[in-house]
Amino acid sequence: MQLQLKTWQFVEDYLKSKTGIIIPIGSTEQHGPTGLIGTDALTAEMIGRGVGEKVGALVAPTISVGMAQHHLAFPGSMTLKPSTLIALIRDQVMSLARHGFTRFYFLNGHGGNVASIEAAFSEIYADYSFRQERAPFALKLKNWWDLKGVMGLANQQFPVGHGSHATPSEIAVTQWAYPDSIKTAAYEPRIAPTGPIREALDFRARYADGRMGSDPAQATPEKGGALVAQAARALIEDLAEFSAEKRI
Repeated sequence: MQLQLKTWQFVEDYLKSKTGIIIPIGSTEQHGPTGLIGTDALTAEMIGRGVGEKVGALVAPTISVGMAQHHLAFPGSMTLKPSTLIALIRDQVMSLARHGFTRFYFLNGHGGNVASIEAAFSEIYADYSFRQERAPFALKLKNWWDLKGVMGLANQQFPVGHGSHATPSEIAVTQWAYPDSIKTAAYEPRIAPTGPIREALDFRARYADGRMGSDPAQATPEKGGALVAQAARALIEDLAEFSAEKRI
């Protein structure tokens, strides 16, 4: 259930029985020669929206631009500074908390966001700690690939050449959801090099076509569908545990 497709009266009624919301967050960045630039936002969004419909949970607008400065040497990539992303998350949480939301589940699709999301959580909680007040809400971060069983399935599907960026698993998920946008390309070596992540020009020099340790040609829509199904099952379970968490 997408928040932006509801009325304020619907949200007011929703909050009488439920106070949780899913917030997909990702990135707009290059994903190698075959990956869509929106991969990280699209994957989190499709999994979050699908589960929201199944369990009757509101899903906030996707935060589609994340912390991806290391990809800026590739055309089309966009980034927020960590400080900007932290401020954005804080303002969104506080806006929704004002209305009575108390469970904020951030479903993340980009590893580069993790440090900033966790810092945002700490900034939000710190405001209450300094005032010697208890926060009236709880915040949770989960990368979709860390949901139970997802990485195990990906390792079975792609035992060699999975890598850490422009991976066959994330590209398979977008192929399943957007079959008309499947891309193919010739690239060498078959499995890309891997190494550190620093600033944009260093990243482009190390990973010329944008891949890190991956062979995305292994991706198929069928494998992507299986990954989405596993992620959805695990997300439903994780949301239920988060919702049932007791305030001590």
